[in-house]
Amino acid sequence: MPTIVHFEIPADDIERTMNFYREIFGWKFEKCAGPMDYWLITTTNEQGENAMMGGVIKRQHPQHTIINYIDVPSADEYAKKIEALGGKILVTKTLVPETGYFVICMDTEKNVFAIWEQICNKTKQ
Repeated sequence: MPTIVHFEIPADDIERTMNFYREIFGWKFEKCAGPMDYWLITTTNEQGENAMMGGVIKRQHPQHTIINYIDVPSADEYAKKIEALGGKILVTKTLVPETGYFVICMDTEKNVFAIWEQICNKTKQ
């Protein structure tokens, strides 16, 4: 069953945002290599084990809010389902090199979310 596997926090001030979440929750941040500024967030559960991963990105527009990424087996198939049920595709299928594809969507209540098709494990099989 598809589930949330990643969250993304937009920020006007990256350092301020990372300090806020680091101080409150103890989250760890690591700058990603690549063409855009992106910081991975590592969260841990009460036992200190890695939990859900997230990211911090520079805010793209004033309405840019936290986005949850839901893992799906096929971004193409789920994008079609979303549109068939009255949702909208805001950003078409986009490749994150050697990792996967994302599609930014809007549900029927104007909530933004993303679907994520992981490819890094598929190519290793």
